[in-house]
Amino acid sequence: MPSKIRTRYAPSPTGIPHIGNIRSALFAWLYARHNNGDFIVRIEDTDQARYDADAERAIIDSLNWLGLNQDEGPDVGGQYGPYHQSKRLDLYSEAAIQLVKDGRAYYCYCSSERLGEVRKAQQARKEPPGYDNHCRDMDFGANGDFTQFEGSTKNGVIRFKMPLEGVTTAHDIIRGEIAWENQLLDDFVMVKSDGFPTYHLASVVDDHAMEISHVLRGDEWLASLPRHWQIYNALEYEKPIFVHLPIILGTDKSKLSKRHGAASVFEYKDQGFLAEAMINFLALLGWSLDDRTELISLPELIESFTIERIGSSPAIFNVDKLEWFNGMYIRNLSNGDFIEKLSSFWQTDQTPNSFSSSHLEAIAPLVQERTKKLNEVWNQISFLEGDIEYPPIRLWSGMGDKKAQRAERDGTHIEIPENAPEVRNWLSVSLNTLEQLNEWEDEAMEESLQIVISNLGTKPRQLFGALRVAITGGVVSPPLFPSMKILGREKSLQRISQAIALLD
Repeated sequence: MPSKIRTRYAPSPTGIPHIGNIRSALFAWLYARHNNGDFIVRIEDTDQARYDADAERAIIDSLNWLGLNQDEGPDVGGQYGPYHQSKRLDLYSEAAIQLVKDGRAYYCYCSSERLGEVRKAQQARKEPPGYDNHCRDMDFGANGDFTQFEGSTKNGVIRFKMPLEGVTTAHDIIRGEIAWENQLLDDFVMVKSDGFPTYHLASVVDDHAMEISHVLRGDEWLASLPRHWQIYNALEYEKPIFVHLPIILGTDKSKLSKRHGAASVFEYKDQGFLAEAMINFLALLGWSLDDRTELISLPELIESFTIERIGSSPAIFNVDKLEWFNGMYIRNLSNGDFIEKLSSFWQTDQTPNSFSSSHLEAIAPLVQERTKKLNEVWNQISFLEGDIEYPPIRLWSGMGDKKAQRAERDGTHIEIPENAPEVRNWLSVSLNTLEQLNEWEDEAMEESLQIVISNLGTKPRQLFGALRVAITGGVVSPPLFPSMKILGREKSLQRISQAIALLD
């Protein structure tokens, strides 16, 4: 093992970072922290046509939200900078020219039209697409002196000269020795016509210059490994240790996409997911502590994270599991921490509310145990602020009437059931009973209404369900009697009266 562990996260700022991308960053960060090493962030912005400044900011903000702090990078600097590849072009040019001089690379002036014709011909012959080595043995000199020939362009590129025979054997920590037939690997572009390097050259040069010891990246880059391996050999660079992380699939074992619930970390943040839960969930997408432990704190992850525990089998992304993790982390918060995170979320989400701190302290325990995402809380407790409105049929939905629930779900109209007078009587008796209470306490309310249920010969689900709708306007809410206590006697009795009026 190298004397100093140095890992890197090297995203391209062409779009908002996706889950797989952030998982790679997390694994690199955890491995560096486990070994008291350095975590470097490098922005690979050589694709200038697709560069997006907002995407770059989103990358850094994603890391900051998750707490994946940089030891070196665009925000903090460092002795191996600059940390934007667009500011390191001289390094890549120097390496490319050296490879040309050494006979390991060459200038190519094939036009896009000619390359298109080559591809068409290969497809017609049912051959795999690839460069046909047209310029491989032409002598343009070390500086790429241009000479006209048929199918040429003035804007040349530099291609790496892959071996024509034999195999390229590379090593990956997870998969071991892997061999590729060289005849199946074409001479790829290292430097584009605009003078910017491709990923293949730039990543090798930078990983060497920045003394990266371990490259942890997604499985999709495994196909690039033989090309990178050959560049390392040609430049006589010491190779880092490669770790290609298992692919992430959806629950149906197909490629992960938005239909599986996959989104950027900001979308999850906006839904009210906690950073701690997201880290725990992402850490288990390809890594495990053992075959049973699921909830693992960040300090425990840092202490336990090793490459040996990374599997080779595809990881399964399950948004329901992520919600379970988030619910567990929310429930494990102290009352004060839950209120702090909820208030911060509402402020960011611009949720209008006028709850005082004491009011929130009373409400929080009612919703914390049943909350999976912070964005669910407001819908559960919004009845405490302002007036409520609901259709009369919802009283039956609250009582468990399947037809009423189906009608509300489908947005169809049905007539009020024939037992409306009976339900109205239940609510009237309940109102009269509650009005006579000396103390507006949970236990007193429940005990008095249990007597009402017994006297009327109804069931708790029916009466309490109708009262829940009357008090909150919904069929799902925090516990009924604590909610009535917080709402207060006057408002609670007023809302039951309003429900009775709906059935007149």
